[in-house]
Amino acid sequence: MRLENKVTLITGSASGIGKEIAIIYAREGAKVAIADLNLKAAQATALEIDPSGKTAIAVAMNVTDEAQVDRGIAQVVEAFGKLDVLVSNAGIQIVDPLVDFEFSKWKKLLSIHLDGAFLTTRAALRQMYKQGSGSVIYMGSVHSKEASKLKAPYVTAKHGLIGLCKVVAKEGAEHGVRANVICPGFVRTPLVEKQIPEQAKDLGISEQEVIDDVMLKDTVDHEFTTVEDVAEAAVFFASFGSNALTGQSIIVSHGWFME
Repeated sequence: MRLENKVTLITGSASGIGKEIAIIYAREGAKVAIADLNLKAAQATALEIDPSGKTAIAVAMNVTDEAQVDRGIAQVVEAFGKLDVLVSNAGIQIVDPLVDFEFSKWKKLLSIHLDGAFLTTRAALRQMYKQGSGSVIYMGSVHSKEASKLKAPYVTAKHGLIGLCKVVAKEGAEHGVRANVICPGFVRTPLVEKQIPEQAKDLGISEQEVIDDVMLKDTVDHEFTTVEDVAEAAVFFASFGSNALTGQSIIVSHGWFME
């Protein structure tokens, strides 16, 4: 198994991409902490993965709350003795033309994506530096590389994660810590399902046209990226055996964006 005895924490993992990463990490031998704003949902996911509670636990975590993040990381270390992998996955999406975007919504989205990544990274690094090893994985997006209409704060935040990752890769190297970014295309999660009618309304087109002409237009096979695709990339980064792969990003998008 590729992640045997690795202790992992995935934020926003009660559902969607985060949940699939947790499931596959557990399948590969890892101990998993399901960190989520919704504790009941996190507990349900942890029980689904391991009803005994020995290798999967739930952690209440609002990633924008400094004290709660620090407590959550401490809880994982207390339960499992260490922390090998952090997957900073928690995020939201809000779509609107920039000219109409409410400042409060801009700040909310950036706080969850960027403040959350900073706070969880800082708490994780404090433990990883003690151990002399660790892997930090950020959930970026094709929007870490490319822009789309109606998504100003999301694009800004996802670009920002690339910069944060590179700093962590440089600072963490002497402590045996790597940092990388996964950049998925459109994955048909509840987050994306919510966007389809919103974009249809804002762009004045049908929901099917949003799918065909916006979300999947530039893919090579007109297919959505799957949660399994993204989870496999997360296993790849978590299990890589040396510091040769750090400060990098991998695009999982059916060819929507290539570099």
